Amino acid sequence: MTATTVRGIDHIGVTVPDVETATLFLVRALGAEVLYDTLRRQDGPNGGPEVERRLGVPAGTLQLAVRMLALPCDGPCIELFEFQGPRREPPVLPCDFGWQHLALYADDLDAAVRDCVAAGAVLLADPQPLPGPEAGERNRFAYLRTPWGSTLELLTYPDPQPWERTATRRRVRPSPVSTGAGTDTGTWPTDPARPAPA
Repeated sequence: MTATTVRGIDHIGVTVPDVETATLFLVRALGAEVLYDTLRRQDGPNGGPEVERRLGVPAGTLQLAVRMLALPCDGPCIELFEFQGPRREPPVLPCDFGWQHLALYADDLDAAVRDCVAAGAVLLADPQPLPGPEAGERNRFAYLRTPWGSTLELLTYPDPQPWERTATRRRVRPSPVSTGAGTDTGTWPTDPARPAPA
């Protein structure tokens, strides 16, 4: 077996009912920035047997718009897709098979929740303590529904987590929002007692 050359998540693709409305939500709620349009609405639609085969979608499916957005960190981008066609199922719930939610780290969980709700998300329950191996005095999470129905998790874990005491590997974290001061470390702000990432 050879070592993998995969380095991490580049982007997450999300199909939405309307790219413009979803863009507005991501910009207002998460501070996302539009990078580029792979397919502008005025240049589409994009369809036919080659597209259907490449994407594995039913005959007659058309791509109407595709847009790439960056989150305000060095993590993965979000690629929005808008389709028209014979099949458009509602978003999966956490109990369904498939990629079921997007989780984003927030330094200030309460502010992030407020921003998302103000932008049109629905908070499913008040922020809760992270459980078991992720527990810590200030470690919390909350689940929300985006305006198009996808599940979004916001979480924060500034305190050391029990699983880190015996782990030989650490979770990979993107750099925090750059301060421009050249002091960013590539890890979330943490308690000094927390083990450094491997």
